[in-house]
Amino acid sequence: MEYQDDIKQIKGIGDKMAKLFNKLSVFNVSDLIELYPREYDRYEKIVPIENLTVGKVATIEGFINNIPMIKTIKKLNIINVMFKDETASIHLTWYNMPFLKTKLRPGARFIIRGKVILKRGMLCMEQPDFISKEEYYNSLNTLKPIYPLTKGLSNKLVIKAVREALSEVNTGKDYLDSKIRKKYGLLDYKSAIKKIHFPMDNADMIAARKRIVFDEFFMFSLALKQLKEREGNDDTGIIIGYSDVCDKFISSLGYALTGAQAKAFSDIRKDLESGKCMNRLVQGDVGCGKTVIAQLSLLMTAKAGYQGLLMAPTEVLARQHYEGFVKSFESYGVSVGLLVGSMTAKEKRIMYEKIKNHEVDIIIGTVALIQEKAQYDNVALVVTDEQHRFGVAQRHSLADKGINPHMLVMSATPIPRTLAIILYGELDISVIDELPKGRQHIKNCVVNTGYRPSAYEFIKKEIALGRQAYVICPMVEENEESDACNVVGYCESLRKIMPGNINIEYLHGAMKGKQKNDIMTRFATGEINILVSTTVVEVGVNVPNATVMMIENADRFGLATLHQLRGRVGRGDYQSYCIMINTSEAENVAKRLDILNRSDDGFYIANEDLKMRGPGELFGTVQSGELYFKLGDVFNDADTMIIANEISRNISKDEYNKLIKENEIVRERMECCINRATL
Repeated sequence: MEYQDDIKQIKGIGDKMAKLFNKLSVFNVSDLIELYPREYDRYEKIVPIENLTVGKVATIEGFINNIPMIKTIKKLNIINVMFKDETASIHLTWYNMPFLKTKLRPGARFIIRGKVILKRGMLCMEQPDFISKEEYYNSLNTLKPIYPLTKGLSNKLVIKAVREALSEVNTGKDYLDSKIRKKYGLLDYKSAIKKIHFPMDNADMIAARKRIVFDEFFMFSLALKQLKEREGNDDTGIIIGYSDVCDKFISSLGYALTGAQAKAFSDIRKDLESGKCMNRLVQGDVGCGKTVIAQLSLLMTAKAGYQGLLMAPTEVLARQHYEGFVKSFESYGVSVGLLVGSMTAKEKRIMYEKIKNHEVDIIIGTVALIQEKAQYDNVALVVTDEQHRFGVAQRHSLADKGINPHMLVMSATPIPRTLAIILYGELDISVIDELPKGRQHIKNCVVNTGYRPSAYEFIKKEIALGRQAYVICPMVEENEESDACNVVGYCESLRKIMPGNINIEYLHGAMKGKQKNDIMTRFATGEINILVSTTVVEVGVNVPNATVMMIENADRFGLATLHQLRGRVGRGDYQSYCIMINTSEAENVAKRLDILNRSDDGFYIANEDLKMRGPGELFGTVQSGELYFKLGDVFNDADTMIIANEISRNISKDEYNKLIKENEIVRERMECCINRATL
């Protein structure tokens, strides 16, 4: 069996099951083998209920203590029972399993296994499994792979399919020399791919993962190398000279640029004046003043007679940038245009005409800037906000329009410099690691749910002073399966609690673009006092009058997201505050949130988060998701990334061609990696 064979070639997979696997993007044998376990389940000894730990999966043994309570909410069938052993009781819940009511007889004894949660002050397990004694003793202290699933596809079926594929597939000769494997402690590929799915123990799993992560980073690094070679000559032919207007703009700011801002702009200025095509990443923490650097770069471009583009990740931010740029540049003879997907056909036609005739110097928008039908007039600079992989594919899209512009990427994601150099190998890097003078540090507190009434009183006082507040919830609407705060319900409850003269609205990503823009505009102008929102406000929204950020269920968010959310306040002249409500009783969660409580330095937070997570938390994170690594984590696997980058860098063109020619698996994976890197 070959890697590219259809999954229906695997014994036991017919048309019906193949369609289920297709939903998981599994179409061939290679896809199935690379459907890595999302975690491993370790069966441990039975735990007395009184010794259960919230947040952990546990096995308990006891009996049903009451007649099952059955109810139906919005077509969701719910069964609740109390389960008891000699030490304590726990609440058990099953969803859409009505057949269990005959099994759950009072007094019946079971071994039950599930994740322990705290719901409305009670210990609970939701959707726990029943385990026979034979299964329990056979599984004790073993590692069982747990796969991503879709409705109709069970974990047992995936395990069976993976076992069958691994027993039949031809893995071919390992592309990695045995001397290199020995030097860096790497398994051979055939062993690694088997042990990542079915490890005998933790050491097996760690060794297998290290080799596969190495492969991911190695292929990625080779792909970047190839893409850079494909781009060839970096002469752009566009030389952007410096304008004295930039000095006037800096003088008008009312504050001096920090040393780090000045250094970043100096780097950009040299690039623009060099005649070589700029590819630069400006990396800086929340609130460090990256937008000013973007404004200066685009002002310099416009004054040299060229057009410039600024691409933002959301329409809300694009519109805010547009309004800010119009205000900033109105006295410098620079015209600014907006192009976003939600504009009407007529509005777009008018803007296309202005762009084509160079009636606008700077065009701000979302990906609509390259997806729409705009024909630009001599674009010399493209600035992107938080879109790290922009350069390669979109440069080609712009090149199709006769443009080969300078590229500037702005990022608030705090990645250690060594990793940034590897990840963004085609980019030069400038770091802004100072906050502007006078920028007040945000006062933080991490509290439990009992602090909510005090928080509401504090928000009232801030609003009475003319300020505004954000309240962040993890969910959009109420869900019976989760007791996390939701935007819609929270907004309704808050309106009942707060005085009638306080205007409260909600915002979430599922709302239509015009509705979102209307809400954000009204919040920015002060018409809305409290905005209840999901993390849709995380990226870049600027409301200087907002002084309170209250984050419900803070334990459900990653530290990077929490830090970005906190950065939405403290953007004006007033002291600002961040209140994080921790609804978890787990000790490690409290320690993690305390990192944010102690610091508002994004780079420090990233490093402390890395220490907290440690080598035991082995599976991919948000940071690596952008880069399409299935297992690799750019923080936890930094050492492996450096090794992979070093080896790939030393491969000659002849060695690369030989590697691709002789190894079909490497060839397939390289093509896939290049495609991913250019998305």
